[in-house]
Amino acid sequence: PVDVLFGTQLGGGTDINRALAYCQSRINRPADTVVVLISDLYEGGIRDEMLKRVAAMKASGVQFVTLLALSDEGAPAYDHEHAAALGALGAPAFACTPDLFPDVMAAAIEKRPLPIPDKEHQP
Repeated sequence: PVDVLFGTQLGGGTDINRALAYCQSRINRPADTVVVLISDLYEGGIRDEMLKRVAAMKASGVQFVTLLALSDEGAPAYDHEHAAALGALGAPAFACTPDLFPDVMAAAIEKRPLPIPDKEHQP
């Protein structure tokens, strides 16, 4: 998965709420679904609706994880307020190095503490 993430160019006008609305419409088995949002969380759409949508997905049983960045530095620019709001909903938002990615993602999905040595750059 790390190679795919590094090999994909992402960016542009972000409407996270709209993207999540599409994802939500495709979910048939919430308890068996993991949504991984790859974003810096700078929302160009409606922030409150985005958070309500995440809360609704979580309430239905969906696992929700946000990858803020995957870089050797592990210290991205991101919307700290949105990351904290997602964390308050029980949806971890994190950045990490490629080497740590598999372990951190597994911990997030399994609802364990994230094994990130430098928590300074985490929400």
